[in-house]
Amino acid sequence: MLELNSEIVVEDLDEKVRLDVYLASITEWTRSQIKNQIDDGKALVNGKKQKAGFLIKNNDVLTLKFSKGEINAEPENIPLDIVYEDDDLAIINKPQGMVVHPAPGAYNHTLVNALLYHFDKLSRVNDNIRPGIVHRIDKDTSGLLVIAKNDKAHLSLANQIAEHSCFRHYIALLEGNLKEEKGTVETFIARSISDRKMMAVTSSGKKAITHYFVKERYNGYCLVEFVLETGRTHQIRVHSKHLGHPIVGDKTYGIKNQKFNLDGQLLHAYKLELTHPSTNKRMSFECEIPDYFQNLVNKLKKI
Repeated sequence: MLELNSEIVVEDLDEKVRLDVYLASITEWTRSQIKNQIDDGKALVNGKKQKAGFLIKNNDVLTLKFSKGEINAEPENIPLDIVYEDDDLAIINKPQGMVVHPAPGAYNHTLVNALLYHFDKLSRVNDNIRPGIVHRIDKDTSGLLVIAKNDKAHLSLANQIAEHSCFRHYIALLEGNLKEEKGTVETFIARSISDRKMMAVTSSGKKAITHYFVKERYNGYCLVEFVLETGRTHQIRVHSKHLGHPIVGDKTYGIKNQKFNLDGQLLHAYKLELTHPSTNKRMSFECEIPDYFQNLVNKLKKI
C-alpha cells in the first residue's frame, strides 16, 4: 500500500491555513488526492473529521491515515552503475535526475524500478515501493547508495546509519569562498514557514550536524567535502545556504541567477564507509564526480 500514516502537531504557522493546503505543502500528494482522503475521513483534526477547507492552527493535531490502494513498483530495464555487489548488499552510483523510489506523481523510472530488474532479491523491511532502500539521496544529487538484499542486512545497515557508524561523504561546489578551512554546522532543521516543501534552519526541530572541509578554492567558488553526522532532509543543501554559500546549481536553495546552465545542484555522494552485515569487515567505496561536475571544476581552475 502507498500510505501516509502519522500524527502531526501543527506548528510554525503565522495564521490559520486550510487543511488541504497545509497537507499539500508537507507531502507529495496533490490537492485533489488529499481532498479525497479528507472526504473519506482519513485526515482527522484533533480526532474529528473536517472538510478540506477547514482552517487549522498551531498545536492542532492531525491524524493521517492516507492510502491509495495496492501499488507495486514494477521492474524496468534501466542501466545501473553497480560499484559493488554480494549476497547481502549492493553499492549503486545513482545518477543525477533519478528519483530513488516511487512516490505520488513519480511511480516509474526510479532507482527501485531498476533494482527490481537487476536483482533477484531485495530486502522487504519497507513497503512494496521501497524494496532494498536503506537511505536516500535527492533526485538531483548523484552518488553512492547502499542497497540491502535481505532483511537482516537491511536492519544492520539501518542501525549503522542511526548510530553514525556508517559514514557518508559528499563533495559540492559552493558559491563564493568559505572563510574557514574546516568546521562543523550544528543547527535544528524543520519545514520552512514560508514554503512547507522546503527545509530551513529553525530554532526548533530535528538536530542536524554536518562537518565540512574545503578541498580547493577558485575565483568566486570553492570545492568542499561534507560528512554527515545526521541525515536530515536536504541537510547539506540547507546548511550550505545557512553558511551563506549555497551549492552551485541548486534550484531550491541556491542563488536566483545561476551563472551555469545546470540540471541540478553540484552535490555528489562520493564515498561510503560501512561494516558488512555478515562478515563485520569494514568496507569503503568511492566514485568519481560526474563529468558535468568535473568539467565545470576544470573551467574554474583556469580562471
